[in-house]
Formats: sequence, structure tokens, C-alpha cells
Amino acid sequence: MKILVIHGPNLNLLGTREPSVYGRVSLAEIDAQLLSRAGQRGIRLNCVQSNHEGVLVDTIQAAASQQVDGVLINAGAYTHTSIALRDALLATALPFVEVHLSNTHGREPFRHRSLLADRAIGVVCGFGGLSYQLGLEGLVTALERQADERNGIRTVD
Repeated sequence: MKILVIHGPNLNLLGTREPSVYGRVSLAEIDAQLLSRAGQRGIRLNCVQSNHEGVLVDTIQAAASQQVDGVLINAGAYTHTSIALRDALLATALPFVEVHLSNTHGREPFRHRSLLADRAIGVVCGFGGLSYQLGLEGLVTALERQADERNGIRTVD
């Protein structure tokens, strides 16, 4: 299984950016934790961070031709503004899980709305760096279930 992890704008500043909101864990630490967990499960991860919307769109579009099975995305502020990211995710038809470090619903009203959530497999927010781990587990479980269904295997919850 191959998963693309997308980190949006300002996430490169994790660990120093508003630690009372986002915590003290750096993006490198989050990626290392994800890579470790994925490696234990035999999953290949590609982690990408950019502050530029077009780079993120290009990355999503390219993923479709790179046999990526799903996307774990923290679009940062683009969550609330980017129709382009939404369109790229829908155009590629890649299953995705949206994650956020903070509880976006407990913050400013403009952060309550996500342009991605209604098409995501799930949304995880408010658990700091653990949100990524939970999101990865949810995405992988959903992808495994989809594969089982395609192979005629019925999964029991």
C-alpha cells in the first residue's frame, strides 16, 4: 500500500508556531512517527509539505499516476479556502482522510468550515500530532476494507 501525506502552509513551522495551539512537536517528528508506523505495517509513505497551493495541487494530480492508494492531508488554512485542492482530490478520485492538529471546531468561526470534509473518508482533529497517527490508521483500515470488498471478502466490524 502506498500513501501520500500532504502538509499544507505553515506546517513547516510546527514546534515553534503557536505551541499553545499546535504543540511543540515538529513536522519532522510527525513524519518520523508516521514513517515508523507505516514501516511496521509494510506501507510506503511519501510526505510532502508546501506553502504553495499549486505545488500541493500538482502533487495530488501526480499521485494518481504513481499508484498511490490514498491521501492523508492536513491542508492547513487551505482547508477553508481552496476549491483547487478539493477539485484535485475529486479529479483523482483518491480516497483521503483530513487531519488537523487543533480542534478546528473550537476555534475561530472561519475554521469551522472545511471544503474537503464532505468528501473525505473521515476527519480527525484536536489530538495534536496523534491526529496524523489516527488518520493514518483510519485511512489504511478503510483502504483494506475496500480491497476486501473488491475481492469478495466481507469484513465484520
